[in-house]
Amino acid sequence: MISLKLKKHFLITLITSFIFVVCCNTIYAQTTKNENPNILVFSKTNGWRHTSIPAGIKALEKMGVKNHWKIEFTEDSLVFDDAQLNKYHLIVFLNTTGNILNITGKKAFEKYITDGGNFVGIHAASDTEFEWPFYEKMIGAQFRSHPKQQTATLNVHHNTNHPSIKHYNATFEKYDEWYNFKKPVNTSVTVLIDIDESSYEGERMGGFHPISWYQNFEGGRIFYTAMGHDEATYVNQDFLTHVQEGIKWTLHQSEIPLKTSENLIDKTLSKWDVWMGAVHTSVDLDVEKFDNVKTGKPLGLNNDPKQVFSVIEENGELILKITGEIYGGLTTKNEYENYHFTTQFKWGEKKWEPRLKDKRDSGILYHAKGPHGAFWNVWMSSLEFQVQEGDCGDFIALTDVYGDVPATKKINANGKPYFVYNPTEKEIPLKWENGFEAGQASKNGLYENPNGEWNTLEIYVLGNESIHLVNGHVVNRIKNARYNVADKTVPVTSGKIQIQSEAAEVYYKNIKISPITAFPIELKGL
Repeated sequence: MISLKLKKHFLITLITSFIFVVCCNTIYAQTTKNENPNILVFSKTNGWRHTSIPAGIKALEKMGVKNHWKIEFTEDSLVFDDAQLNKYHLIVFLNTTGNILNITGKKAFEKYITDGGNFVGIHAASDTEFEWPFYEKMIGAQFRSHPKQQTATLNVHHNTNHPSIKHYNATFEKYDEWYNFKKPVNTSVTVLIDIDESSYEGERMGGFHPISWYQNFEGGRIFYTAMGHDEATYVNQDFLTHVQEGIKWTLHQSEIPLKTSENLIDKTLSKWDVWMGAVHTSVDLDVEKFDNVKTGKPLGLNNDPKQVFSVIEENGELILKITGEIYGGLTTKNEYENYHFTTQFKWGEKKWEPRLKDKRDSGILYHAKGPHGAFWNVWMSSLEFQVQEGDCGDFIALTDVYGDVPATKKINANGKPYFVYNPTEKEIPLKWENGFEAGQASKNGLYENPNGEWNTLEIYVLGNESIHLVNGHVVNRIKNARYNVADKTVPVTSGKIQIQSEAAEVYYKNIKISPITAFPIELKGL
């Protein structure tokens, strides 16, 4: 039976939490949702020039008026410097071709994207900058050839839930110039539309042939469509809706809705990318190796030659196996907000350099932002749910994403302060940076099962607040999550999720994510 006093306390706390979430969401909308955005449309060509560029400009002008976007059009590559790009929430390449930026412009563009800028490419944007590795990875594929213009059948991937394809039927026909690409489209992208190669004549890629896709890349949102060759396309309402909704998504004006509950594990890890760090000298692999893997050159994106991350099947269950042999991060392709993340984990037996004498260690990183490799050339800036022997549920702020924890301050044997989560204490800002006392908060209790047994880990995220649970016990709570980027501090309510490989064998199963609109009232510590 709950006392009247306790009921009153709970009601006040619940109302306070509601006001907090509403206020934080309002701040977030003003800061990052880009409700009145500035857009730069760039249509410079140093190769084939499409006669449809004026039609594309006219269509985007109308789209801008309709959606209250301020759009500037230019073919002056000198606008690509840090100061000028900082004004724009989105850059659109409209049928650009050839090499269009100098070295200074490329560096400014890369900084723009890693600082959270966004990009939309239309048609010949993939026939651009063939000798720029960053651009190739960002755009997702580069033009090789095309057959004659003709009508073809396209397949729509509605399972992605992306707003840019919601209006299309499962298949549709369109007349356009259908690009073949030099290489298969990067596995880091999520395909929205592909073309049925049996529906047209002429040269083909052979096999799966994507036409439109998106990705969250190095801090920015990227949307590309290979449609858009001729003038008629720019009065085609379905195509214009496709582009408009792609733009809205890059501007954070719309999101990809999370299903009622989503299982993040399948046999091919199709919902994840892999970022692998530097290889230790002890690893049996014919690549450049390093004694200090924290500063060594990483293997990079989707380059996992030792199969550090794989899926095995036991008793009908899919299980993520992480060998730990090389530092790395299994990273969701999508960003998530307002969710309940849950998984089960257990330790394996093997340990590796450089942590042979240390505790078994892994971690679940969430609200992961910006470029890969921000921390030790491996992991993204993020909030960490620590997964370590005896320390599961600890909070650690990685680089530029951090927050406040209600915590008790203590002093260790070396005279340095550390903090332990305590829901009755004042909130302490935690970040590993000068001006902060510490960058982590320990859990408030030990609730792990013995090594080799499965444990249930949960993260509740609502607005810029999160709660850590270990085997059903609330062990930590982070408030006011925020991100330092481009000399600004912005609230953080969404981001990717990473699962670490950190020199210990570990297994995960039942990795699921579900949308929430409030914290469950049964959570202790509220």
